[in-house]
Amino acid sequence: MAERLAQLEARKAQARLAGGDAAIERHRAKGKMTARERIEYLLDEDTFQELDMMNRHVASGMGLEDSRPYTDGVITGYGKIDGRKVCVYSQDFTVFGGALGETHGEKIMKIMDLATTMGLPIIGLNDGAGARIQEGVAALHAYGGIFHRNAKASGVVPQISVILGPCAGGAVYSPALTDFIFMVKDTSHMFITGPDVVKTVTGEDVTLEELGGALTHATKSGVANFVMPDEKSVLDEVRYLLSFLPSNNMEEPPRIMTGDDPDRLCEDLRELLPTSPNQPYDMKKVIASVVDDGDYMEVHATYAQQITCGFARIDGHAVGIVSNQPQILAGVLDIQSSEKAARFVRTYDAFNVPIISFVDVPGFMPGVDQEYGGIIRHGAKLLYAFCEATVPRISIITRKAYGGAYVVMNSKSIGADLAFAWPTAELAVMGASGAVEIVHRRDLMESDDQATLRAQLVEDYEERYATPYIAAERGFIDDVIDPAETRRVLSRSLDLLRAKREDLPKRKHGNVPL
Repeated sequence: MAERLAQLEARKAQARLAGGDAAIERHRAKGKMTARERIEYLLDEDTFQELDMMNRHVASGMGLEDSRPYTDGVITGYGKIDGRKVCVYSQDFTVFGGALGETHGEKIMKIMDLATTMGLPIIGLNDGAGARIQEGVAALHAYGGIFHRNAKASGVVPQISVILGPCAGGAVYSPALTDFIFMVKDTSHMFITGPDVVKTVTGEDVTLEELGGALTHATKSGVANFVMPDEKSVLDEVRYLLSFLPSNNMEEPPRIMTGDDPDRLCEDLRELLPTSPNQPYDMKKVIASVVDDGDYMEVHATYAQQITCGFARIDGHAVGIVSNQPQILAGVLDIQSSEKAARFVRTYDAFNVPIISFVDVPGFMPGVDQEYGGIIRHGAKLLYAFCEATVPRISIITRKAYGGAYVVMNSKSIGADLAFAWPTAELAVMGASGAVEIVHRRDLMESDDQATLRAQLVEDYEERYATPYIAAERGFIDDVIDPAETRRVLSRSLDLLRAKREDLPKRKHGNVPL
């Protein structure tokens, strides 16, 4: 037995250093952790159980038969994060550059199947050069199997992709199918075709960072949800994100008590809004004042910033926030912000996270580019997402709530369970100035003093229509509240709605306006 155990340990030692010392040193010289170090850092200490450590590829040709390292370039297994079980795979760039072959892909598919069967989150640490060219169509077939599993697991278990190196060609589609994408500044890259191909086909000169760097995807494409300065901070953020999510769609998110009194008054909110309704303010200050310990984990923080989405807790329970941000473009809804918010709503409806909306929206963004770009269709995505959501939904109208954008932003008419307004709320078809110009056009044209008449008409419109009280009279909102009581009202409302059960009509699936 001793001899056999020694042989086993020798083989496992080979697997742990599958890429060889020289490749590992080159990898570390770039400031990157090894695939195993990443897993060890991510998971709770001494909880990782590796699977398929002894796997090797069976391909031949182009010299592959002479190089058959254990693990085949990906480490798979399961462990714990904050005591909760997760499945994980980590691509090893020191073995074939992390390129995916048939065996490599089969290992990933196997751990994905295990995660879905057991109802566990799946975390992919991606650091690979795409399909292994030497294995040809077999590698592509393996990618297809991964994509198929991503789609099947969507909305069943949380899927998190961490990009820790190059991710090119077909390799980008698995992360794109997952719920969240994390990237590291300066070292993570995602693109369909690299700079050389772009130059050849289109004649455009673009650097690797400009084309597919972390900041590009965080600010322009919206592909990356989170960007951090280094690998350890990215992995820390993954652990933090999971604290807001259930292990699967049949469970509730974990409750973490913070000691923050759920009935605490937020007296600072009484003074937060500017005197003029045309002046901006920071909606994140409203959110921070209301949630437990001011702790707000924003998703897509640098993309479509006129809307802010993220996670927080109220009385220890996880909530999803979808709010207009008046500081950016007055909080207007456009193509990007509508799509961003729709994605957020659908994701957290899938994982039983209640949704809270803070509404201050002047309307949809006007313009030829917006119309040609399909603002109707993209705005409908957000409308559809809210209409379809069955989790508890609460809306707080802080100021402007104009036109169709008000309806789209989780209004009671599209299924919000409870809707409240501050005394500063303005619920109307449009702003007072625009309404006066349309309704009283003839009076203004015939007036000898248009400026004075316009000012009088605007003031009259604001007093009679742009208030929350008409909506309250009709039951379109449930109450007008003191801003200081917002946290208390939300806490009590969420406590009531926790027993909510709603089933959608039986169907294969709806037809989202993609």
